[in-house]
Amino acid sequence: MESVLIVSNASDTLEALSLMLDSEKILRISTAQSAAQAREELNGADYDLIVIDAPLSDELGDDFALLCAEQTNAGIIMLSDNKILDGKISSLEKMGIFVMQKPASPEFFYQAARLLMAARNRINILKDENKKLQQKNSEIRLLDRAKLVLIQHLEMTEQQAHRYIEKQSMDMRQSRAVTAQNILKTYDL
Repeated sequence: MESVLIVSNASDTLEALSLMLDSEKILRISTAQSAAQAREELNGADYDLIVIDAPLSDELGDDFALLCAEQTNAGIIMLSDNKILDGKISSLEKMGIFVMQKPASPEFFYQAARLLMAARNRINILKDENKKLQQKNSEIRLLDRAKLVLIQHLEMTEQQAHRYIEKQSMDMRQSRAVTAQNILKTYDL
């Protein structure tokens, strides 16, 4: 965990949470005492964990938590009395916001933060894998289009077109995707 944003209108809560998280050797701990101030902190900054102590001075805090869930991939912990968020907890949890009842023990808070960080790391790994698969899928579509062009214009079989693209890639020392793009450019497609 490198960066944390703590949002609370109580300065003693800000200090207590900052001290607890400071023991984890976090590079950057930012604090805000209102949702408006926290929104400004979010502009241009990326946080690993966002802790919201509801209610905030200018709003309940649920709208800010939902904004964080939509605009960031940070782990989000919302500390609140269950009475304050009555009826909103399930919608917050559906958005991936971990709602903890106040007062929370330091051990439980620490475990929740570690759990959220582990989940966030796993999600980032899955996002990277998904991105690689999407790139591979687009490369396969590009290669298939190039093979189709070779089949249509040069009357090759699919195996011949595949071999042609492979050989051109090796001879020209370029990726198959670049070879496929060149084939498509040659035939103005």
